[in-house]
Amino acid sequence: MHPAPSIIVFTVFSGSGYGLLFLIGVLGAAGMLPADSAFGLISMIISLGMITTGLLSSTLHLGHPERAWRALSQWRSSWLSREGVASLVTFAPALALAIGWVFFNEVWTLAAVLSALGAAVTVGCTAMIYASLKPIAQWHSAWTLPAFVGMALAGGALLFSLITVFYAPQGNWPMGLSALLLSVGWTIKAGYWAIASNRRSQATPESATGLGQFGKVRLLEAPHSEENYLLKEMAFAIGRKHAMKLRRLAIACGFVAPLVLLLAADLLVVLPAAPIVIVAVLMGLVGILMERWLFFAEAKHTVTLYYGAPNA
Repeated sequence: MHPAPSIIVFTVFSGSGYGLLFLIGVLGAAGMLPADSAFGLISMIISLGMITTGLLSSTLHLGHPERAWRALSQWRSSWLSREGVASLVTFAPALALAIGWVFFNEVWTLAAVLSALGAAVTVGCTAMIYASLKPIAQWHSAWTLPAFVGMALAGGALLFSLITVFYAPQGNWPMGLSALLLSVGWTIKAGYWAIASNRRSQATPESATGLGQFGKVRLLEAPHSEENYLLKEMAFAIGRKHAMKLRRLAIACGFVAPLVLLLAADLLVVLPAAPIVIVAVLMGLVGILMERWLFFAEAKHTVTLYYGAPNA
């Protein structure tokens, strides 16, 4: 599938923003975060800023952004519509959480819980947009939902480490928690890659053309004289050609380097932690952007069977 930059930015920025909102919602409701207005202000600005940037980026993918509101009416049958509704509804408790935290120095428990719940539901709906697509075998998998949730938590954990290095709650647990969630997110992603590499659609050129009863089907002539929309959007081949090399690069930037840097910032007390954590967060986000590019670029639609692909 063609990896559209607007969708990559949307899923990475919004996913990381919702990951951070989930973390501060859960930890705030549990009383593990300081009821400090500065901490709350920075947390909510980064979280809602990332979410809003992602949502605005997604509108660039629409041919007519002014009609986006119509998609919200199809929530009974469309995961895309449910995602839109959930993302908008989540703003209400998130803004209430921000108001209590910033202006009253209180973490309102109900608002924190609802914010975390809304963030989880929105990321889940985003994942199901892809997991529900049967023509794309790599996505139509039980691993797609946990992979999206895991990467959202990994991105949110990186942002959380950035906040806590400046406004640290007592103890060293924030860096440890961030390192743990980062590890969990990439471990799930590794599992997704291991499964997706071997997943193939049940469809074949024989079943796609309905000519399987006559034997092996092969193309006599290409059904096109030049590249068309389907080939551009659904037969993107560059990602699959360089998948293994790009995966290793994504893991190095998104997981290994940030993990080492976070642990160094936590353990090497003689060094200033803030610059180390900033580099860790930037490298982590670059790695997650590469991971998301691969998510789209490696996927193969069954329509490619009509263009000579042996499998999809």
